[in-house]
Amino acid sequence: MILVEAAVESLQSALEAERAGADRIELCVNLDEGGTSPSADLIAAVVRQARLPVFVLIRPRAGGFVYSDVELDTMIREIELAASMGVAGIVTGALNPDRSVDVEHTRILIKAAAGLPVTFHRAFDSTIEPSDALEQVIDAGASRVLTSGGAATALEGADAIATLVAQAGERLSIVAGGSIREHNVRDIVERSGAREIHARLIDERRMRNLVDVLRRKTVPGSE
Repeated sequence: MILVEAAVESLQSALEAERAGADRIELCVNLDEGGTSPSADLIAAVVRQARLPVFVLIRPRAGGFVYSDVELDTMIREIELAASMGVAGIVTGALNPDRSVDVEHTRILIKAAAGLPVTFHRAFDSTIEPSDALEQVIDAGASRVLTSGGAATALEGADAIATLVAQAGERLSIVAGGSIREHNVRDIVERSGAREIHARLIDERRMRNLVDVLRRKTVPGSE
């Protein structure tokens, strides 16, 4: 069974993802800019009304992933607040100016999650040496890495994702993400070996089609 995580930015979208058959929600806002932290009110509403596990993105701004001490303090507080509200996981991460993983600060962010699983987000795709970056993320204590394999899309990066899946083994889960839709999801899964995929919810119908491709092994419209 391939786990489907739906990226959403509203309560309505979260409920649509649930009805479409997704397995988990990643909640954020400003998806067109790569996603930033949602408000406490939105987190509370989604956790209260959605029955799916909710992972919350913690990212104080769009742009790069090198953060000031003030921004890191804000991220710690946001993680602690989200954890206290009953979320199932956190999605976050930080880089150094040389584009290596900021292990020290990522470890602090993971500690703030108080035992919740933490996904290192697509800042990973900005690193120069993915193999080294993966070891750094594992060393920091993350449970998952969300990646397109360093490419513009997960389909283009499927072979690189497969390399990361093999390197990670049982130590950490690789979540394939990046323009995954019903027409390419099967190819991405088969080529990458990823057991979790991350797809933005465009609408309920298309998310359901994506889930159907994985669950029923049929392409929408092929029957």
